[in-house]
Amino acid sequence: MYANPEASSWVEIGDAMGQALLQLIPLALAAALSSVPITATIFILLSERRSRSGLGFLAGTVLGTFATVALATVAGHALPGRPREHGALVGKLEVVIGIALVLLGVVTLARRSRAGRGSGPGWLDSIATFGILPVFGIGLALSLRPKAILLAAAAGLAIVRVDLVFHGNLVLVVFYTAIATCTVGVPIVATILFPRRMEPRLLAAKGWIAAHSSTVGATMMIVIGAFVIGVGVSG
Repeated sequence: MYANPEASSWVEIGDAMGQALLQLIPLALAAALSSVPITATIFILLSERRSRSGLGFLAGTVLGTFATVALATVAGHALPGRPREHGALVGKLEVVIGIALVLLGVVTLARRSRAGRGSGPGWLDSIATFGILPVFGIGLALSLRPKAILLAAAAGLAIVRVDLVFHGNLVLVVFYTAIATCTVGVPIVATILFPRRMEPRLLAAKGWIAAHSSTVGATMMIVIGAFVIGVGVSG
């Protein structure tokens, strides 16, 4: 009997894909639990323009997230060096990104403890009055926050590490984007379909986020940063 090389290649692709998914899931969850886009979503959905503005914000968030991870993946593939040197460089970059995430989480916790319970950025109070194009732009801009960029860079390096073909890379980028934006997309779609049922839930979520989201998000950044450092060190 002869081994089927085509079947063997599919097994290798599946193993590499599974490895990448395991690394992408915690990164995407950390992005999904970011307090700023969730809070912006709630403010928009509690406004009179929730349908149009919500869809505009969702489109900007999805497009911005997809673009940052895709660009990080392209940049990772463009890193110089032979395959072995390339892998070592990816590992070093992952360590640097992991350290940056940990430091960002520590700084956020320190600011939270000094400031006490905050009300969030001032522009969030007026986001409900913005039109569809401004909220679309805000959705795009939120993907350029330091936390979002660091997580997208870590995701791009995780995709580069498994070295798949274009279609495999695209599936992984879409997978990350879907999870990272689900906390924006699901409430928007649910509120458009069931506005009366969702309104009390949105009000309850708004109060909880104001009290706890910064601490939860900062703690998760520290944990995810340590995870990224571990991946980079282990190679």
